[in-house]
Amino acid sequence: MTRLQAQAAALAVAALTMLIVLIVTMRSSEESLSRTGTPAPAVETPEQKKSREAAKPTPTPDRIVLTWKSDPTTTQAVTWRTDTTVKAAVAQIAPADPGPGVEAGGNGFDAKKVGTFAARTETLKTAINEAHYHSVNFERLRPGTRYMYRVGNGATWSEWFQFDTAATTPEPFGFLYFGDAQNGIKSLWSRVVRGAYSDMPKARFMVHAGDLVNNGTSDAEWNEWHQAAGWINGTVPSVPTPGNHEFAGKLVAHWRPQFTLFENGPPGLEETCYSFDYQGTRIVVLNSNEKIAEQTPWLDKVLESRPTSIRWTVVTFHHPIYSTSPGRDNKAVRQAWRPLFDKHGVDLVLQGHDHTYGRSGLMREDNLLSGDPLRPTRGTVYAVSVSGSKMYALDKLSWAKRSFANVQLYQLIRIDGGLLTYEARTARGDVYDAFELRKQPEGNVLLERDVKPLAPTEAANWPEPAPLPTTQQEPNTPTAAKEEGPEDGRWLAAAIVLGSVVLGVVAAIRGAGRRPFGD
Repeated sequence: MTRLQAQAAALAVAALTMLIVLIVTMRSSEESLSRTGTPAPAVETPEQKKSREAAKPTPTPDRIVLTWKSDPTTTQAVTWRTDTTVKAAVAQIAPADPGPGVEAGGNGFDAKKVGTFAARTETLKTAINEAHYHSVNFERLRPGTRYMYRVGNGATWSEWFQFDTAATTPEPFGFLYFGDAQNGIKSLWSRVVRGAYSDMPKARFMVHAGDLVNNGTSDAEWNEWHQAAGWINGTVPSVPTPGNHEFAGKLVAHWRPQFTLFENGPPGLEETCYSFDYQGTRIVVLNSNEKIAEQTPWLDKVLESRPTSIRWTVVTFHHPIYSTSPGRDNKAVRQAWRPLFDKHGVDLVLQGHDHTYGRSGLMREDNLLSGDPLRPTRGTVYAVSVSGSKMYALDKLSWAKRSFANVQLYQLIRIDGGLLTYEARTARGDVYDAFELRKQPEGNVLLERDVKPLAPTEAANWPEPAPLPTTQQEPNTPTAAKEEGPEDGRWLAAAIVLGSVVLGVVAAIRGAGRRPFGD
């Protein structure tokens, strides 16, 4: 038998063995189901066991996240997780002390300085654990004030965190914007969110434009998302919008227990479609997964009702109005919402989904996809970005002034009176894209300081890797190969066909019943 014939025979045997094992396993599962009424448990891999153990809740609070559900000038919401032994949880808050006075110099607790709020608790059962999620909305806070807080149950506490309430006037502020984290969350997205915080440690909030994780029903993946940002989530409020990976026919079960968000959107879209004002800027969060028609009149009203004190408007949702990747156009979203952006003069739209980067100039209906806009001082800037490790090809973009692929990015956005500054930086901190919007008294907007995009990242000048050890031939082993003829090719082709069929059957059977999240 020739070498190719031997390889073909081995491949065929392996494929048939796999099919036999699968059939036996299925038969065993069916027998178990008929006897017990429940499927036989799947064999847990070492990696799955590691992820399950890492995500296990304990009495000590974890997954601490700041969000808002009402006015950022006088309230602040916080959510955290424990195991189910914690039945009654609380959060404590005090004006930030420059010293350890809140704990009386470490010699005891000063209750006169601290307010205690009882938490609302709900249970979330996942495939790998069951946990309690606790939520408190701190109220009657003073605007423009720094507070310190901790969460626990009276016996076990988190560390003390700090946050700032919003001012009642249009004071300067900055915030962070992230496209899809989704993949490589703990290993690769962690450096992005931490780098963004390092570049803007006074950021007032973080916008997450959907697909925070890849499998929205996986508690292990949510655990990675919380671990990647760590204590930043407990210090800088999150403003999340759900992507298609948090939506599989309906909103995933994790979303509402772990984020305490506004419920001022259309009925049925609570905590996924909402708006709020922050120091002279209106922030609008839309849910591009469902009920587009129901959100459209609500959006019209929210944009129409802006008081004169609101100078800037920023909108975020997941699926882009204009796509950066081939075959991913979102016509329904564009037709429903873009006319309202034009009508009401929305300044900036922040999106995700396409795993590439693209950013427009000032666009509106009468200058779409043109090199020379007819009204260069009226329009909306559209941005699509990605912060995680999953990357797609870049389409030919007539609408984008800047575009790039295969780069993890985060965005720093600053608002100061009539000036909005935007910077997109790579995971290593290089400025890839930047612009300024300068708003005129009559409402016109000037797009300034367009920077040239960076060249693709050059490889670091590392030393050449050491050569890998080569396998030594056994003594007296002949190395000359027999010339391969047509018969060998037929053997190999037949084995490949058989193997492909078996692998296809295996994939189809294993994939049956999975809940698709799409791209």
